[in-house]
Amino acid sequence: HVQLVESGGGSVQAGGSLRLSCAVSGYTASELFMAWYRQAPGKEREWVATSFSEGCELYTNSVKGRFTISRDNAKNTLYLQMNSLNSDDTAMYYCAARRRGRGWEYWGQGTQVTVS
Repeated sequence: HVQLVESGGGSVQAGGSLRLSCAVSGYTASELFMAWYRQAPGKEREWVATSFSEGCELYTNSVKGRFTISRDNAKNTLYLQMNSLNSDDTAMYYCAARRRGRGWEYWGQGTQVTVS
């Protein structure tokens, strides 16, 4: 049974930084495609970044150059380093994972990021 547990959210002033973590259990993270999504109040869930098992990363335009998605396979953990945060980044951030050829089938419970 795959479980994803996010942590690292909090409140930060504009221009600040946070690092989110997503701990994976029940599967080897290096074999999964993994992503971060976010959902702001009153808005639909938005894709933020993807880390492919082959080592490639993709980012939505609004976070390019500010956010970095990475993995520590030894710790079975996905990260999202967020720099130069602004109020538009305020949202609940979710970790997602999938096996090759499948949709995003595993989701964490979310961690709140508030930028003021």
